[in-house]
Amino acid sequence: MARDCGYWPRTGGDADDGLTPEGTGTETAGGLGNSTETARDGGDRRSSAGRTGDEPGTPGDGQRTAVDTGDGPMTEGDAVSGLGSPRTYARRWLFLLAVSLLSCSNATLWLSFAPVADIVAQHFLLSTEQVNWLSLIYFVVAIPGGIVAIWVLDSVGLQAATILGAWLNFLGSTLRALPCLAVRIPRPFAFFMAGQSLCALAQTLVIFSPAKLAALWFPEHQRATANMMATMSNPLGILVANLLSPALVKKGENIPLMLGIYIIPASLACLLATTCIWESVPPTPPSAGAAGSTSEKFLPGIWLLLRNKAYVILAMCFGGGIGVFSSFSALLEQILCASGYSSEFSGLCGALFIVFGILGALILGLYVDRTKHFTEATKTGLCLASLACLAFSLVAQLQGQAIVLAAICSLLGLFGFSVAPVAMELAIECSFPVGEGAATGLVFVLGQAEGVLIMVLLTALTVQRTDPSFSTCQNGEDSLDWTVSLLLLAGLCTLFTCVLVLFFHTPYRRLQAESGGLFPRRMPSPTSKPPWSHYAVQAGL
Repeated sequence: MARDCGYWPRTGGDADDGLTPEGTGTETAGGLGNSTETARDGGDRRSSAGRTGDEPGTPGDGQRTAVDTGDGPMTEGDAVSGLGSPRTYARRWLFLLAVSLLSCSNATLWLSFAPVADIVAQHFLLSTEQVNWLSLIYFVVAIPGGIVAIWVLDSVGLQAATILGAWLNFLGSTLRALPCLAVRIPRPFAFFMAGQSLCALAQTLVIFSPAKLAALWFPEHQRATANMMATMSNPLGILVANLLSPALVKKGENIPLMLGIYIIPASLACLLATTCIWESVPPTPPSAGAAGSTSEKFLPGIWLLLRNKAYVILAMCFGGGIGVFSSFSALLEQILCASGYSSEFSGLCGALFIVFGILGALILGLYVDRTKHFTEATKTGLCLASLACLAFSLVAQLQGQAIVLAAICSLLGLFGFSVAPVAMELAIECSFPVGEGAATGLVFVLGQAEGVLIMVLLTALTVQRTDPSFSTCQNGEDSLDWTVSLLLLAGLCTLFTCVLVLFFHTPYRRLQAESGGLFPRRMPSPTSKPPWSHYAVQAGL
């Protein structure tokens, strides 16, 4: 399995492990390239503090240094010292706050129009389909934009990705408000769509950041919790948008107030990211895994992921789970109104889904931080979520089951939605030392693509009801029968879960490197610098 990830683990008694007593290493990664270099040669190529574009404490060709800015060139002794004495910095919490606030703001901008779509359409003389596209544009942009975001995170660095995402988010929120100024703008939809598109580009940078932030800045016993806090701030923003937009907009004249209020958290996140985030990585790594994290080059990293059987299974199955839950969230109101439930009750079910998902993520994050049972937690959560999804598909077709439906939506969030941060950590564990941005980003991109396909399929399978209708839908259309679509939704959720439970098996590569001192070595390239692990192995760590 180690070879599938493009590296060989170093074992204690191997005579041909690629390192001679003199420190010469020869590496091969699946025929993609090879290199022979001595520790002195590798050390000679480390950049000094004054070299442009590769300062200590910032990513240079995906590498990290363990010395403070201004200390000069890093030596092997510095690397060993950095690995032997992990250190945490209080400013990691400021970094986490900036990313969390940015993620929450981006989510509120995503769905700010959806809860008041009819008022927006009427006030600006738009169609419902046009207003829906203000939310759907996020899905469309996420696929190509996600690929670019992976490259930015793993090649340019976490600092640049966060600041770029913050500015895109702020500019998008401001651009949306321009049609509401006193100056008459003839085509407001163009400004709305342009602003939402900028926010959608920011989303890909925001969504991929939590796992990388946790890996680079937080110690091993805090990683899952930090990832959970940053990841769950996104659904928290969705909840805020669903509650705040209807409360602010009672008529068309209130829309400028809503758009102006949503600029405030976007500007705060931009200010915090720009002024308080000084570097992508800390001067000294917080854990051995952070020191050994190499962030492969973009294309080689993607290739290594595609060759990793365990990662492919996780990406396809959990990506399918993301598609299932995205479809559930987007279609919930349409499904329940067809069975006679009010839009207020649908909003309550959606809120319960998110609230219990955040609560479950908090509990699960603390649990896996202590136990490291990433695989067991992910498989168990998805199994229970599949049962809840099946129950929803059956009960949602019945009238007068409000309490049961509310309980099922709560359980669906508690078991399924809460697994997301743990699954992202698991993606890094099974693909280490590939960059965290690539490992988590590819899962998200696949999830968005699968989500679009699932939503199209579910809506295509709906048929007109033949029995008496209890519909409370406000779109003026005949009531639809969602029975086949809901059963398909439950079937897909069960299928993805079964495949993951039966066929996904992987060692925790990052934890093994941290506990055993066996750092996987990066796939070499002609211009790459030796990773932390190169020095760690030669030092006997």
